[in-house]
Amino acid sequence: MKKLALPLGAWLVFSAIAVTLFLVSGHIFYLFNFLYIGTMLAIGLYLYIRGYRHARRVTQLGVGLYMLVFLGFILGENMQLSGFFYYLFLGVFQAAVIHYAVAKIIGPFLFGRGWCGYACWTAMVLDFLPFKVPADHARRPGLGVLRYIVFAVTLLFVVAVFLFLPADLERILFITFIAGNVVYYAAGIYLAYRFRGNHAFCKYLCPVTVFLKPASYFALVRVRKSEEKCVNCKKCVAGCPMDVDMLDNSRKRKNATECILCGECIRSCPKNTLKV
Repeated sequence: MKKLALPLGAWLVFSAIAVTLFLVSGHIFYLFNFLYIGTMLAIGLYLYIRGYRHARRVTQLGVGLYMLVFLGFILGENMQLSGFFYYLFLGVFQAAVIHYAVAKIIGPFLFGRGWCGYACWTAMVLDFLPFKVPADHARRPGLGVLRYIVFAVTLLFVVAVFLFLPADLERILFITFIAGNVVYYAAGIYLAYRFRGNHAFCKYLCPVTVFLKPASYFALVRVRKSEEKCVNCKKCVAGCPMDVDMLDNSRKRKNATECILCGECIRSCPKNTLKV
């Protein structure tokens, strides 16, 4: 029963969100949406606890494809940052706004950047590339400014759209959604091969981290090590795709706000020192 606590807890959290939004809005979509995401997350966590190597990928593909294909391409909802700004400026409480509020603004105070590891449709594709463990854990601090540039450009683009009020705003936003994903995938693949790490895009370019990183510092769900068991072999550090110093339990540890809860450090530890 103890092993079911984490997946069941995650499912109950998302179920509570689903029921609350349904009761407040009256739209059954929100009930289905968050129950589905919570169920996929619970399945992935259960498989992870059972030792299934690709457990995280199950959730990542289940949620990522749902949001990219079903919500994005079929329902025409712009789930990218531009869509969030667009619907926010309209004052419309739609999927993109709710999604950002739950997963990327409020959620990180609870589960940090877990969204990046389990549900991001950009990382979902990049994780198929061959550089799961970075060849070089050294960071290029100057490149981090790129995320703020992309964030600012996206915001300015949406502001310009509202100022000039073109005839078909929804169509423009849908085209922006498609073009944005193409650019993200192309840039992500280039950066992965350039720096020999699948998550280079997440480290330097992703504009959503402007929301995620500050809140993730306070995350309740974190990977911690047992001081008594640790032999300082540093295998957890070597295996981390986001270059987090897992030997330090403090919130100020190196790249502390980068952890995506992927569990690679836990798998790498020969002494079973690390736990969520």
